[in-house]
Amino acid sequence: MGITAIGNDLHETIKTFFTQGPTIDAGCGSGRDAAWLNANGYPTVGVDASKGLLLEAHRHHPELTLFYSALPELTGVVEESFENVLCETVIMHLPIDLIEPSVHKLLNLLKSQGILYLSWRVTEEEDRRDEQGRLYAAFDERIVINGLVGAQLLMDEKVVSQSSGKIIRRIVARKN
Repeated sequence: MGITAIGNDLHETIKTFFTQGPTIDAGCGSGRDAAWLNANGYPTVGVDASKGLLLEAHRHHPELTLFYSALPELTGVVEESFENVLCETVIMHLPIDLIEPSVHKLLNLLKSQGILYLSWRVTEEEDRRDEQGRLYAAFDERIVINGLVGAQLLMDEKVVSQSSGKIIRRIVARKN
């Protein structure tokens, strides 16, 4: 798979693939993407495993519905209740043994024919941690594909992030 110098903007990718309807931002962080989704016709629920980031999201985007929950469980989130799932650069922060069940869980959140957008920073050779101590797991990317059983790949690309210069793998899949 080749690397595109600059991929489509996330918002353009969402407009291309997502359908109007209930959406979840799994790993919503500060709520920036969830707020954009919510304001653009995708009623969005945000979930994150960081209480601090959820407080920041609530402070900046009080209109959002936000929950504290972590992959792969996503306790309190009802399966098969969303048209769209956004999981933007989250799974590389998980221990390797949680990646495949997390991808499977994200797919199970979707209604039939729902759309999953999943991306992660590609880390080669060995796990790394950044200055804040966040894990960037180096993993065989086939783990993600294995978690997508029962889905059709609509997009699969590697791009160079405009903000970080790092390689990002982006997948869009439709649940059968």
